[in-house]
Amino acid sequence: MSDYCGAEMTTTGAGVDPAATPASATEMAGQAPLAAGPPFADCVLCQEPTEYPDSYKGITLCPVCEWREAERTACSG
Repeated sequence: MSDYCGAEMTTTGAGVDPAATPASATEMAGQAPLAAGPPFADCVLCQEPTEYPDSYKGITLCPVCEWREAERTACSG
């Protein structure tokens, strides 16, 4: 059976070009790399651990504070 793109899909993954798939979602979004393990930087607003390494330069926000900051700065139309 063919998928939408017309490539034949099998259980071994044949027909999938590994070079065409992005390395990570972070690289696609142009965001800072996530740390693989501790130590993590603390959020500058709530002091909770973030997803960023301790060596990351700039303002580090936890996911909750990042979301709130995005809501606050979003265009209200």
